Amino acid sequence: MMLNQKEIFLDEFKKNTAALGDDEVLLEKSLDWINRSAVHKYTYHFSCLGRPIIQYPQDMIAIQEIIWEVKPDLIIETGIAHGGSLMLSASMLALLDLCEAIETGKTINPKYSKRKVLGIDIDIRAHNREAIEAHPLSSRIEMIQGSSIAPEVIEQVQQIAKRYERVLVCLDSNHTHDHVLAELEAYAPLTSVGSYCVVFDTIVEDMSADMFPDRPWGPGNNPKTAVWEYLSKHDGFKIDKDIHNKLMITVAPDGYLKRML
Repeated sequence: MMLNQKEIFLDEFKKNTAALGDDEVLLEKSLDWINRSAVHKYTYHFSCLGRPIIQYPQDMIAIQEIIWEVKPDLIIETGIAHGGSLMLSASMLALLDLCEAIETGKTINPKYSKRKVLGIDIDIRAHNREAIEAHPLSSRIEMIQGSSIAPEVIEQVQQIAKRYERVLVCLDSNHTHDHVLAELEAYAPLTSVGSYCVVFDTIVEDMSADMFPDRPWGPGNNPKTAVWEYLSKHDGFKIDKDIHNKLMITVAPDGYLKRML
């Protein structure tokens, strides 16, 4: 059977990303770049729709690709900080609604759209909350203040998630092994089949220990070790290596978990 142009492109893409993943020299150089750029707080240099977002641009691209592919009704995010990630997610949900309106000919009022972003943070600072609530996309955002692993917060999130069909989860709060593992136990099951649970800052495992002198996490105690333990005990998810292979520079190696079952 003759392949069409899209199939030819995708076939070439798969071959190229696989080759990237096998390129040990490039992988090593990418990690060297990550370690060196971290000295200059590289991830703090960017914003999304006016709010600081503490992410690599490469991961921002990956997230928007996932949102477009999955078309979630609800995005759950642990860790809010300045709200840039909430804005990225909310803007993509707005685009999904816009495209749906164009396709169906029906007007969707953003204030009454079903698609929402739910952000959880142990400390939503007043100036950040004020800025997020004043943003044009605020009607798509709901926030909960409290520890993401507190039983009452987990219960609240689970009750909210019951109202949605397609759920995407992003974990980016406290980066210790125990905390992330507890988040995975609580929130990964809320991920819809075919969607993702994205665990950020798994890169900590691959960085030098002296990068985190004032933090409780580091090599051996971080999101990646939590991912490995969670996957060793639970079926249903697989690490989407294609995402890491094509990005090369990412804070989430082994952190893009796709739910298969």
